[in-house]
Amino acid sequence: MASTADFKNGLCLVMNHDIFTIVEFQHVKPGKGAAFVRTKLKSLTSGKVLDKTFNAGEKVVTARVEKRPHQFIYADDMGYHFMDSNTFEQIPIEGKLIERANLLKEGQLVDILVHAETETPLSVELPPFVELMITYTEPGIKGDTATNALKPATVETGATVMVPLFVEQDTLIKVDTRDGSYSERVK
Repeated sequence: MASTADFKNGLCLVMNHDIFTIVEFQHVKPGKGAAFVRTKLKSLTSGKVLDKTFNAGEKVVTARVEKRPHQFIYADDMGYHFMDSNTFEQIPIEGKLIERANLLKEGQLVDILVHAETETPLSVELPPFVELMITYTEPGIKGDTATNALKPATVETGATVMVPLFVEQDTLIKVDTRDGSYSERVK
């Protein structure tokens, strides 16, 4: 049990027979009336996002979840397969539980969020940035750097990332996994 005073981003709550994580929240104290907390909650089982308002001091049930390190091994028609870094046990996970699954590369280390009581995987968290090799992109035109123009580039995982015109094929780049955007070239 926790109250609205304990809210923070990433806290997991049990509501309506589902597990939600707090994406963002805001304590509001209007000039007239009681204080309340506006939240944006994301379901860890379905991925749906909903807005919910709690009265200040309201009690909520928290879910016990654990982050466990795993290594991505391969993907097939059964899903994405990960190996526990401690026990070497392999587990398959559905693609819908992985945000930006197209940025996963073999051997990549990730954190899997597991519900502690039922031992069911809830979501897969990629590191904030991944380094990927560009396998194909159109060549840039010399002197075409006056604007912040972007071009599509295919990386080794098959994902398409928009990169600046000066980035060439066979270049190692850093990609932001939160939005799938180009960050920088890796030296």
